[in-house]
Amino acid sequence: MAFNKIWYTVALGLLLPFSYAHTDFFTSIGHMTDLINTEKDLVVSLKDYIKAEESKLEQIKKWAEKLDQLTDTATKDPEGFLGHPVNAFKLMKRLNTEWGELESLVLKDMSDGFISNMTIQRQFFPNDEDQTGAAKALLRLQDTYNLDTDTLSRGNLPGVKHKSFLTAEDCFELGKIAYTEADYYHTELWMEQALKQLDEGEVSSADKVYILDYLSYAVYQQGDLGKAMMLTKRLLELDPEHQRANGNMKYFEYIMAKEKEANKSSTDSEDQMEKETEVKKKDYLPERRKYEMLCRGEGLKMTPRRQKRLFCRYYDGNRNPRYILGPVKQEDEWDKPRIVRFLDIISDEEIETVKELAKPRLSRATVHDPETGKLTTAHYRVSKSAWLSGYESPVVSRINTRIQDLTGLDVSTAEELQVANYGVGGQYEPHFDFGRKDEPDAFKELGTGNRIATWLFYMSDVSAGGATVFPEVGASVWPKKGTAVFWYNLFPSGEGDYSTRHAACPVLVGNKWVSNKWLHERGQEFRRPCALSELE
Repeated sequence: MAFNKIWYTVALGLLLPFSYAHTDFFTSIGHMTDLINTEKDLVVSLKDYIKAEESKLEQIKKWAEKLDQLTDTATKDPEGFLGHPVNAFKLMKRLNTEWGELESLVLKDMSDGFISNMTIQRQFFPNDEDQTGAAKALLRLQDTYNLDTDTLSRGNLPGVKHKSFLTAEDCFELGKIAYTEADYYHTELWMEQALKQLDEGEVSSADKVYILDYLSYAVYQQGDLGKAMMLTKRLLELDPEHQRANGNMKYFEYIMAKEKEANKSSTDSEDQMEKETEVKKKDYLPERRKYEMLCRGEGLKMTPRRQKRLFCRYYDGNRNPRYILGPVKQEDEWDKPRIVRFLDIISDEEIETVKELAKPRLSRATVHDPETGKLTTAHYRVSKSAWLSGYESPVVSRINTRIQDLTGLDVSTAEELQVANYGVGGQYEPHFDFGRKDEPDAFKELGTGNRIATWLFYMSDVSAGGATVFPEVGASVWPKKGTAVFWYNLFPSGEGDYSTRHAACPVLVGNKWVSNKWLHERGQEFRRPCALSELE
């Protein structure tokens, strides 16, 4: 037990100071572009400062060169030099006045402009929470899209325009953030990647000793004692006096000796540790696996027989006067639940108007808390959103009318148009849009009943990732700019359709803009009358 105490009190005492708040980075490309402009402004300011310093040094250099020649001549024949009255006067003047001016020039701080600009811009800088959130977004993408650390580190992602890579120091930072979350699986992956890049010769400020320190502990926590010992031995080769590593080695040897004394089978022990590690690595519910597979375009496929029942058509909104002469293009995405997509249903001009109205108001998206019935933030919804009313813009009003005409449902009881921006890693894990029976107060404050249907506009294309998936049935709907998808959340009887449980997959590469309209039960009594069966 003494060695056990050494490990925890010493090892954790050093490693835990790297603490970050437990929060996610709620990605919004719209807001992050402001950071790009901020950084550009700082670079311009920095270059101006460099020019000022260079100009200052140039003046000092010219003064030094002039005096070098003058003093060289004067020191060769001091009396003869000072015999000239002008030289004598200028010597007095230089020492009394000009050297003082030079001193002032040397002491002059040229950084005032840059520091002032830096101070102003610093209020818009990301903080530790934002950095942690951005790192967790990368880890989320790694898991969802089955990306190995080397692929992610080298930036070999589909659809990228501006390829970038992670340095060994970046990988080390990702590993540290995973460590603070007690996520030893990702700690091991990223510390190993950092070590690999250093072993390959990358020049970096990252220290192998620190990396091995984190790595050996993460491996130990996952039950691989043999690998932890091997990594600790390598650390001691680099730093034989490392106090914690020496203590850990004694502890490992103590544990090994105890296992031998108990006559444990090494094979059984390894199998058990492998099982425990596997559980830690794949601690997912079945739904989680289905969700991630669908995000990757894998999983359940519709049978050919069912596919034959899906059609595309020109749709006039059930003889709606606005669409009889100009019907819209509609296609079936899925049969049960019935999901339809409307093509070319929102113009580029309308999209830009909606985005410009939403951008100043974007804030962290919220969800309904089933226990309190109130809106709250949640780690499983990572996006920024804003709400737009029909009365504030003719474009929004026109969009609302379009939804009403094409769905046949009354939008006067619907929620406002919600605009959401998902940046890199942005997601919304599996959820229901409607309130279940155990959430009787989910939409009580609205007084318009449950959410009967969902209308979802795609306002951008996404280079990779970002699909809307339905894990219960295996459907994947991919973003396509200018289109919209529609489905009913409730059966005509008012019972919830649990097959509509859906998710917004993380954005791997690109920027995802969507807007949605949640339509409610009130006002639909004669537009969508009840059926005799609960499931009709």
